[in-house]
Amino acid sequence: MTSLIRHVTVDCADPYKLASFWAQVFDTTVHPEAEPGDGEVGLIDSQLLFIQVPESKSVKNRVHIDLQPQDRTRDEEVERLLAIGAALVADFRKSDGTGWAVLADPEGNEFCVERSRGERGQG
Repeated sequence: MTSLIRHVTVDCADPYKLASFWAQVFDTTVHPEAEPGDGEVGLIDSQLLFIQVPESKSVKNRVHIDLQPQDRTRDEEVERLLAIGAALVADFRKSDGTGWAVLADPEGNEFCVERSRGERGQG
């Protein structure tokens, strides 16, 4: 094997605050050595790394995260994420249960919530 993904890095204004949001998404914690004001913050058991940059987000992400809920439905997960600070960007959910929702984290980075394995008939 030639390479592995070490991190998926998210540029942001406040790494600790954004890492704290994503820690809630993944039910994990911010790295224990991280503190508010740090320019680089990671999560426990995740390859996501949040790095402080001076510029704000101005265009759509070229790479984004697709989430698949493990212990709830897609719609339940969307509601949970909205309650912890995500925003609904676009709704592609269909009346037959297919589709996905596009959300944004507190700094505007888009991500999608897809159907769970159970909703896809995969157990």
